[in-house]
Amino acid sequence: MATTASSRSVATIERAGAVLFLFAEAPGTLGITEISRALDISKAVVHRIVTTLATQGLIQSDPATQRYALGPGVLQLASAYLDKLDVRSLALASMHRLTEATNETTTLSVLSGGRRVYVDQVTPQREVKMSVQVASSFPLHAGASSKAFFAYLRDDEIEAIIRDTPLESMTSTTIVAKDELRSELRRIKEQGFAVSFGERQEGAASVAAPVLDRMHRPTAVISVCGPLERFKPNIAHAAALLVTATNEISARMGAVVAPRP
Repeated sequence: MATTASSRSVATIERAGAVLFLFAEAPGTLGITEISRALDISKAVVHRIVTTLATQGLIQSDPATQRYALGPGVLQLASAYLDKLDVRSLALASMHRLTEATNETTTLSVLSGGRRVYVDQVTPQREVKMSVQVASSFPLHAGASSKAFFAYLRDDEIEAIIRDTPLESMTSTTIVAKDELRSELRRIKEQGFAVSFGERQEGAASVAAPVLDRMHRPTAVISVCGPLERFKPNIAHAAALLVTATNEISARMGAVVAPRP
């Protein structure tokens, strides 16, 4: 009986997690019926889960519409998670300096579940600027930040991803040919940074470089990005500033980074 009760508890936790992730992916509010259909869970079970999550502030309801959305408790959890990312604390001052020097947006990404995830950004004080959605994730073959991670993985990891992961086009300039991608990753590692001109998002340009740990593994990636036409002529200048910044952070993470000529 104890085993059965334990199994039910685990199943309930898994379902509650599925409900929270469904809200994270939804563009707006959700109703009980929508959640039930999306997750193939009975309405009664969904109602119990949502009610329990609401008592913790993880879900909030609109009494007028009887629909639900993520609650402020999620922000508390996210903030606690982000605060425990040492690399985020180390990178934040450099990110502000990069944005001040380039007058463009600086972002910070980490790896999660084989994908790249934005965890922070610093935006400039100008009317037209790039902005990213923190916590959004992307594949490793498209965009400067993703490629900067990809290039610094072990060779066997790179080959496994190229072999087993569909290289889908996100824009007309996304690299999807395997040999071309291999060459691009080698070039990135040789020069120390990655560049993208509309590979992940049309009309956007970015330059990105990794933050390495003491094992020379990519623990994070910092990018500077802006509108393509405005930022493209300034990519080389931004790349030089960026590599200097990431090398300094990498050294503080324990990496031995050789100076580039």
